[in-house]
Amino acid sequence: MIQEFNKDKIIVIDFGSQVTKLIARRIREEEIFCQILKVKDLKKKEILKNTRGIILSGGPATVTKKNFPKIPNHIFNSKIPILGICYGLQLIAKHFKGKIKLGKNKREFGKMIINKNLNSDLTKNFYKNNKSIVWMSHQDIVYKIPIGFKKIASTSSSPLTIIENKKKKIFGVQFHPEVTHTINGKKLIKNFIFSICKIKKNWKMGIEKKAIIKNIKKIVGNQKVICALSGGVDSSVTALLIQKAIKNNLKCIMVDTGLMRKNEFKDTYRIFKSTYKMNVKLINSSAIFLKRLKNVSNPEKKRKIIGNLFIKIFEKEARKIKNVKFLAQGTLYPDIIESKSATGSKTSKIKSHHNVGGLPKRMKLKLIEPLKDLFKDEVRNLGKSIGLTKKILHRHPFPGPGLAIRIIGKINFEKVKILQEADHIFINELINLNIYDKIWQAYAALLPVKTVGVMGDSRTYENLCLIRAVKSEDGMTADFYSFKKGVLEEISNKIINRVKGINRVVYDITSKPPGTIELE
Repeated sequence: MIQEFNKDKIIVIDFGSQVTKLIARRIREEEIFCQILKVKDLKKKEILKNTRGIILSGGPATVTKKNFPKIPNHIFNSKIPILGICYGLQLIAKHFKGKIKLGKNKREFGKMIINKNLNSDLTKNFYKNNKSIVWMSHQDIVYKIPIGFKKIASTSSSPLTIIENKKKKIFGVQFHPEVTHTINGKKLIKNFIFSICKIKKNWKMGIEKKAIIKNIKKIVGNQKVICALSGGVDSSVTALLIQKAIKNNLKCIMVDTGLMRKNEFKDTYRIFKSTYKMNVKLINSSAIFLKRLKNVSNPEKKRKIIGNLFIKIFEKEARKIKNVKFLAQGTLYPDIIESKSATGSKTSKIKSHHNVGGLPKRMKLKLIEPLKDLFKDEVRNLGKSIGLTKKILHRHPFPGPGLAIRIIGKINFEKVKILQEADHIFINELINLNIYDKIWQAYAALLPVKTVGVMGDSRTYENLCLIRAVKSEDGMTADFYSFKKGVLEEISNKIINRVKGINRVVYDITSKPPGTIELE
């Protein structure tokens, strides 16, 4: 919805890295507008209008093969500063006649020590005692420097870890400065966008709020809109923005799929009816959702079934209202990026979000997605600026498919009720301990196994419950939350004693990457 082509920007060319969106996030943090593009977008030369810098992301491809993703020559000849990251560095090296090979015994993954070789505008204040710690994830190694470039830094296994062609303003780094594991990675990105690209700050949420509301008015006009309202931060902010833009022509639809958290849906309904005086209709469709999901265990199928059902319900409601042209939903930038492969490869598509990859190809309603250019924390800031209640504003992210992807394997009514009770206990314990707001996301899940237990001197054979809590800045990378001693034992004890159907609780200590926050 944002008029991104009318402002100076940094563009990121996505080659399929699972942390590409982190590059854009780091740039947004510096109040600079950033846009992620696919390679095919570069065929349009006008795409470079107002572009002050180009970043080439990492990705799963290798330039050592005959066919690999490339960028048009006019990009390298555009005189716009370029920074290549990981695969982006290798692509630069290949274009300028450097030599790259598969480092079979010298691959680097994880933290590595980088050593300074020469000064560079890119690395000003990046090192400490001429060294730094960076995060690597590559097998290919540039072993012969490309024509016109200089070696700026190296590691023990990668002799050309940072290279530059100062005259052409083209730089390459083998590591990932966008992840938090790289010490001073943000500083390196700041050096590129400010010292090298010379771009000025232009991304203020107050300005963007006005631009979003203005754009909604322009697109919708006097037409009617129905909004998919779940009660989460994203859909709530979407609804409030549209209400500000078109007022009485908005109707919100809350579809109770039966897969939401205990009591949360009805509480949210009351808030929007009483506090915000919104036109909201609550539809109980739990029976049809559970029926359609019966015996379905594949998570992608679950998402697509849910996405299709949502649309059918909204289209049915639109016919009742008459003259409805638009369906609004709270799609975010990460939803779009994770749902669509940048290169066409299966590895760069992480999962289909039910509101992106789960939607039917043909829809009678036109989509309007005011938040599709924003990241989660940007949406929270936007929500705060338009008066969204703290109860919703600070609510943990909750997946669109709900508990359908937290019940691993087949779903039934009994499992949903068991999980709702366990999740309710877990979340309330976090609130009572005053640590809910310190955690990015927390939830309980049911794993597709049963275990033997002993309760009241009798044998039990019941469900295994997994609980997960993570720390994150934006949900794109995450580390598990370290509870104080005794907390997990207390939570486990309460779940097992209060929820019939669970006799064992485990805690997930996987970070993202290599895992994802959700299990499916």
